[in-house]
Amino acid sequence: MRTVIFRTVAPYLTSLMVLFSIFVLLRGHNEPGGGFIGGLIAASAFAIYGIACGVAPVRRAIHFHPMAIAAFGLFLSGMAGVLSIFVSRSYMSGLWTSVHFFGNWIDLSTVLIFDIGVYLVVVGAITSIALALEERDRD
Repeated sequence: MRTVIFRTVAPYLTSLMVLFSIFVLLRGHNEPGGGFIGGLIAASAFAIYGIACGVAPVRRAIHFHPMAIAAFGLFLSGMAGVLSIFVSRSYMSGLWTSVHFFGNWIDLSTVLIFDIGVYLVVVGAITSIALALEERDRD
């Protein structure tokens, strides 16, 4: 299914889906969504791009090996839990802080760091699987 229309629309669709996945990731802290669902949307975007344009353009677009992205996400999720130990709280307890950024106060938490880690694990693992399957099918 590598039609001209699909190959033309796929990069734009991929960009929109990745942007939407980041929206779902950040929205999931207070409403439905989060790292897992956002990661699935982003991985689906890369899979669509891989089907339309091939594996090599996807690998160039993400710059890092997908399993390295997943490993960094796992590390980030684990470190989000470790931060609470340093303030004498149990592992994976949520910590919150506010940061003044361009005249606005932004609330940050270890829960958000954990969600970003989950997002990266899902994106890396699912994208790695999708690219491996796509490479196998092209041979």
